[in-house]
Amino acid sequence: MNKNIIFRWLVLAAMPAAMYPLKHASAQSLQKTSFQASAPFSPDFDIRADVAMVYGINDDGGEFEKRVKGYRDKGYEVQFMTGIAWGQYKDYFLGEWDGKKHLDEGQMMQNGQTIWHGENVPYIVPTANFLSYMKTHVKRAIDAGVTAIYLEEPEFWARAGYSETFKQAWQKHYGFPWMAQHESPEATYLSSKLKYQLYFDALKEIFTYVKSYSKSVGRSVKCYVPTHSLLNYSAWQIVSPEASLANLDGMDGYIAQVWTGTSREPLYYNGIKKERVFENAFLEYGSMVSMTAPTGRRIYFLTDPIEDWQRSWDDYKLNYQATFTAQLLYPTVNRYEVMPWPNRIYKGKFKVEGMADKQPIAPAYATQMQVMINSLNSMPQSDNKLNGSHGISVLLSNSMMFQRYPTHKGYEDPQLSNFYGMAVPLLKHGVPVSTVHMENLAGNALKDTKVLVMSYANMKPSSASEHKLLADWIKAGGVLLYYGQDNDPFQQVKEWWNTGENKYNAPSEHLFKLLGINSEVKKDGMFKVGKGTVYITREDPKDIIMTGNGHQTFMATVKQAYETSAKAGKLLFKNNFVLERGPYTIAAVLDESADSKPLELNGHFIDLFDPQLPVVYKKIIKPNTQAYLYDLKRIPGKQQTQVLASAARVTDEQRGKKYYKFIAKSPDKTINSMRILLPNKPLAIKVANADGALKINRSDWDAASHTLLLSFDNFSQGVNVELNW
Repeated sequence: MNKNIIFRWLVLAAMPAAMYPLKHASAQSLQKTSFQASAPFSPDFDIRADVAMVYGINDDGGEFEKRVKGYRDKGYEVQFMTGIAWGQYKDYFLGEWDGKKHLDEGQMMQNGQTIWHGENVPYIVPTANFLSYMKTHVKRAIDAGVTAIYLEEPEFWARAGYSETFKQAWQKHYGFPWMAQHESPEATYLSSKLKYQLYFDALKEIFTYVKSYSKSVGRSVKCYVPTHSLLNYSAWQIVSPEASLANLDGMDGYIAQVWTGTSREPLYYNGIKKERVFENAFLEYGSMVSMTAPTGRRIYFLTDPIEDWQRSWDDYKLNYQATFTAQLLYPTVNRYEVMPWPNRIYKGKFKVEGMADKQPIAPAYATQMQVMINSLNSMPQSDNKLNGSHGISVLLSNSMMFQRYPTHKGYEDPQLSNFYGMAVPLLKHGVPVSTVHMENLAGNALKDTKVLVMSYANMKPSSASEHKLLADWIKAGGVLLYYGQDNDPFQQVKEWWNTGENKYNAPSEHLFKLLGINSEVKKDGMFKVGKGTVYITREDPKDIIMTGNGHQTFMATVKQAYETSAKAGKLLFKNNFVLERGPYTIAAVLDESADSKPLELNGHFIDLFDPQLPVVYKKIIKPNTQAYLYDLKRIPGKQQTQVLASAARVTDEQRGKKYYKFIAKSPDKTINSMRILLPNKPLAIKVANADGALKINRSDWDAASHTLLLSFDNFSQGVNVELNW
């Protein structure tokens, strides 16, 4: 070991322990990691995040206050989550709350059937009476001492909209009789806009009550909306307020509900429809970032080590790694819901390849998962960027949800291909494409965009002001690529571009007129507009990915726009994404790329996807796989003894000249694997819990990295570790 390094170790080790910053000393105040659980506290899934979001007043047998106390007594900050569109509200629906049954408030399809979330639990048309009922739930949660309220998944199914309750809401909102949405594009569009507005108003009312009531009792309770991405809701044909909530008073932020279940929705590319989990997850998380970043609202990213549908453990693991990697590639976000329903993960049984009976989680997967989620407690925000050419964005709008169901005049958009056609080819070529929400254009959302790709085949603008903002950006030097034939049936719905003084056949005509382009342009063309450029391609984006090699012309156009028109430099094509965040290196290699080579990373790493936490000097990442590494050359505070990676949460650290002590906590019946940075190989290792000494499963010293691999059984109550050298 270098003598200078030895000297620094000795000097720092001799300092009083109080001079060292204690890791996680204020962990419970950070609100950096969280999980949601309806089940009462159990040491079997005590994952030691900062926050426990206790789910539902009536869930898991009720006893809400007892469940809150159970988590609080174990050191968690406790918050409250419940559904706003569904939940364990049988007392309301079956008449126990106010003496009247309310099953008629369920969302209804054209065939007269209610859409159910569970037995006697319909998806809800949010009425004034239901919101009064919901206020009793959030009041009870506030009275129990929670610090935040999460109203999750404000969802109105596109195929719903036929109940008497909805018809009454239509009459009240529009002032004219209900129109059946299947009868015309106009009716579909109006129906979706109403569904959108009903849940916007519902959340506004409940959050206003939360803020008012909590203030009246001397508290300040935060309000959040856990929601799927705009991409997923559009793909699944669900309407939700999404981006507009960011401008709602009393709205403090979101949880981006992205996981294997949403990201495995099949996509087209090169004429082939299949699951592309990493690519979809990357775009889903990106759409949530673009929705919130200009507003300053807080956002948490969710991943799930399993999913709602029954799959095999092997399937879960592969796709968890893909979605986990995708979320980490957004360096501006460093708060996470590390998992939902931990009792389902730790106590559930699922298929294993080659075995007839379902099995509980494998010890190795549990260890790996715990290493991953514990790393999130120290995941930093970063100004670093993904490798590749930046500055290309795809335009989104909430109105994507309005055109998904039903279809009209035979026009279809399979698998949301009119969006993915503009984004997936870029990803497959290693371009870190971003998304921009039209609703946020006034918030300078285009400041980092050089080339913007958009279409009105899949969405429509909500106001003329959005076109004014786009036109100003282009005239100042922006480059726009507009794709679309503008012949889908929603072009002619009665909206601002074809009513009053506006007589445009399609909304794009209004935009083109502002740009000084012939408003009736029907052919492909390139136009100089001020300092900027507009490319018009009369092809719907879905054709780019639904046909074999359909992306080639698109990519050539993007390259020309980026390099020649935007003068943004060379557009780099590759098959990988790599990002460094503090000591962490995150990497993904894509398949279906012109470059099929694996990515080779050389350095000095701990492999965090391997439960044995090996130290490796070379990591080869094959196409369609990902890697999560701890770079031993970028250790923060590397002169200090510390745990670098662990399948347990580490607290109560004490450091001395010849010793290092700490407490490790993680779920019972799991195995801890941890790699610890030390100045020298330990001469003695003590591992014990309240019942006495514990067996050490592994104790391997790596001289080159000065790290100890230590493994022992986890305990929720805590394991005391003492290392002497």
